[in-house]
Amino acid sequence: MPISSASRFILTCWIILAARLPAFAADQPQWGQKFSRNMVSDEKNLPDSFDPASGKNIRWVADLGSQSYSTPIVAGGKVLIGTNNDQPRDPKHQGDRGVLMCFDEKDGRLAWQLVVPKMEDDPYLDWPKAGMASAVTVEGNRVYTLTNRGEVVCLDLHGMADGNDGPFTDEARHMTPRGQQLLTPGPTDADIIWICDLVKEAGVHIHDQVEGSVLIDGGLLYVNSCNGVDNTHRRIRSPDAPSLVVLDKRTGRIVAQDAEHIGPNIFHCTWSSPSLGMVNDRRTIFFGGDDGVCYAFDALESVPSGDQVLNLKRIWKFDCDPAAPKQDIHRYLSNRRFGPSVILGMPVFDNGRVYVTAGGDLWWGKHQAWLKCIDPAGTGDITRTGEIWSYPLSKESCCTPAIYQGLIFAADCGGMIHCLDAATGKPYWTYKADGACWASPMIADGKLYIGTRGGEFDVLAASREKHVISSVETGEPISATVIAANGTLYVATMTHLYAVARPSTR
Repeated sequence: MPISSASRFILTCWIILAARLPAFAADQPQWGQKFSRNMVSDEKNLPDSFDPASGKNIRWVADLGSQSYSTPIVAGGKVLIGTNNDQPRDPKHQGDRGVLMCFDEKDGRLAWQLVVPKMEDDPYLDWPKAGMASAVTVEGNRVYTLTNRGEVVCLDLHGMADGNDGPFTDEARHMTPRGQQLLTPGPTDADIIWICDLVKEAGVHIHDQVEGSVLIDGGLLYVNSCNGVDNTHRRIRSPDAPSLVVLDKRTGRIVAQDAEHIGPNIFHCTWSSPSLGMVNDRRTIFFGGDDGVCYAFDALESVPSGDQVLNLKRIWKFDCDPAAPKQDIHRYLSNRRFGPSVILGMPVFDNGRVYVTAGGDLWWGKHQAWLKCIDPAGTGDITRTGEIWSYPLSKESCCTPAIYQGLIFAADCGGMIHCLDAATGKPYWTYKADGACWASPMIADGKLYIGTRGGEFDVLAASREKHVISSVETGEPISATVIAANGTLYVATMTHLYAVARPSTR
């Protein structure tokens, strides 16, 4: 049937309009790409810079607490980020708390918040003012995260707006500090579905901050336990506790854990989160230990039945620093020249390889670190056979690397950003930022975005040639990784969350 002139005109208008519309990718429901953890987004038409002073390219800005270390996550019309309670949003919640804030993606209005009392008795269990540092993972209408008390929690993405869903219904007691009169949950409080207390149920001893990012694989949740040193920094109170645990997504029941006995060689705390990849048709979990060793485990095929907690089957281990001391490691505390290595960033699986940063602990270790490229096809101890290349960083590193178009980008606490060939480790360029990089580089729209502890927000071309696109002074330290979702960048400083977008995409 021939198309009429009117229909042809309407069709032409739609084609023109579609060509002018920005190309949005999707939500960003977890830290890094699904499974692999690669810090790369498919978002396009993102801004080159923003200005907190003038409001340039800022859609909205939300107030946080006074310290915010958590990377923001966007899913289902909501933006979620951890902080502290130094600017209380609800008068009934007073004093130091860990807080997970949930904002409306459209305008930054607070939808609800999870407010968690601090651990009592010892400040090294839950460092004052550190807030809630973990990045959430969202699937459907469920939010999974770690609280400042060492709990893995499942939350309703809609909060109390659709009622108090079970099976957990005792939010009042959970939000009330010990010894105080029971608080009454309100419409802006979180709806907890279930809780798994890793301190009680896995025997871990948490330290300073609980930080992790839950990995979802079917009906299972993989999460680092945050087992660490005690307040002397020289003793492991729970040497037999697991470093990696697996939970039933529906109930929060622990169904498996590692059996590597990493505990005695934890130098500080188990803060590296797991990733997943397919190696020779084998679903493989990659995990960075605080002993400086990268591990690979067989992923569970399904949720185990029964009450027995299974041991994960190790495929291989790779010691990122085989020359480091392996015995009596805590005697090297504060030795900035020699000592054990740790892994703080997440291992990234890309194109059949594993990439990970490892080296001295940021607070107590040596000023030495490397970016490692590992062949994951082996079995057993692959320390001598699995290394494809190794590249020295300028200082210790917390970062998860980003792999994009054959290039790999990493940052370190010396404020250096590195660009290398992902296949060979050949360096192309370095860039010295103002301030230490605690955040990871994020690649989107052909650009590298990263903030620093000096308050600098840098945008560079994600290319073999070094090109600085912009550098903005925010006036506040940035610890969180920038994320991109639905045409918008989300940049978290210590006290503010900025939604940054081109005017044409708002």
